[in-house]
Amino acid sequence: LGLGNIGAEASKPVMEGKSVLFKKFDGIDAFDIEINEKDPDKFIDIVISLEPTFGGINLEDIKGPECFYIEEKLIERMNIPVFHDDQHGTSVIATAGLLNACEIIKKDISSMNIVASGAGAAAIPTLNMFIKAGADITKINVFNSTGHLHEKRTDLNRYNKKFAQGKSSMTLDEAMEGADLFLGLSVKGVLTDKLLLKMAKNPIIFALANPDPEIDYETARKTRKDAIICTGRSDYPNQINNVLGFPFIFRGVLDCNASRITENMKFAASKALSDIAKKRVPDNVNKIYNSNLKFSKNYIIPKPFDKRVYVEESLAVLKQAIKDNVSRIDIDIKDYEKRIRKNI
Repeated sequence: LGLGNIGAEASKPVMEGKSVLFKKFDGIDAFDIEINEKDPDKFIDIVISLEPTFGGINLEDIKGPECFYIEEKLIERMNIPVFHDDQHGTSVIATAGLLNACEIIKKDISSMNIVASGAGAAAIPTLNMFIKAGADITKINVFNSTGHLHEKRTDLNRYNKKFAQGKSSMTLDEAMEGADLFLGLSVKGVLTDKLLLKMAKNPIIFALANPDPEIDYETARKTRKDAIICTGRSDYPNQINNVLGFPFIFRGVLDCNASRITENMKFAASKALSDIAKKRVPDNVNKIYNSNLKFSKNYIIPKPFDKRVYVEESLAVLKQAIKDNVSRIDIDIKDYEKRIRKNI
């Protein structure tokens, strides 16, 4: 929410809301636990002690780079799935959008020049997922609050250091020249209309800072009528909303008693969302959103209230868990699909 570290108690309404979304969207019983501990290793020990009670752990609102270390160690030491939604929820939904955006503009992901503003909890996993989808890391330039990530910087950590490009710094202005994709997971105002004009034909703009995007949607649309624009806001097209990810990923994970959530399972979720957006939108979904949605520059991501997401994404994650040998129970896929369709 962009409020910084305001304490565990202040986060409680967010965590309670997340629990409601788990229940509302896929019937998972979740409850919130706010942990008043700033030491990463002590935090890890506390979470591990809770393992006998839960089928999975959804981490929320932990800053980087501590969040990477915490999740990494929890996955190593726990026998239930651990998922940091700030990292992977965003990466799953954004990657689904990227796959479809590239299809619409007929551009191969591997050829795209990517500029990222932000190198924290959401940005690094999202870039990693873009690479899994085919992006070329040598064509990615990343900026954080102190500038361009390059090889001579001494303040980088082991999570963002892999994205250091070149021996010297460049400006955002220079990087945006001919860029195909802008990924914003930083702060309001980073992207200007002048920078947009430097981008390649049919640019893809992910302005995902919350609550206010890196550039106002109306400004971006007016400046680049050829662009595909995504934000984190529900009042504009192409909302990158984590609620399209975490409930359904966990539905598939819990239903096969998976030991962990693999990168392949996350990518399977992205692919499922990508495929849904290309299908005809049900009449009831168009009625909910008072629109006539169809696959286009203004509709590359399914809507949260599209009930097909519950079936297709959960099923895709479960199937991939079986392929990755992390499922701990035998599942009849056809029977499972019938059951979740009935649950709708």
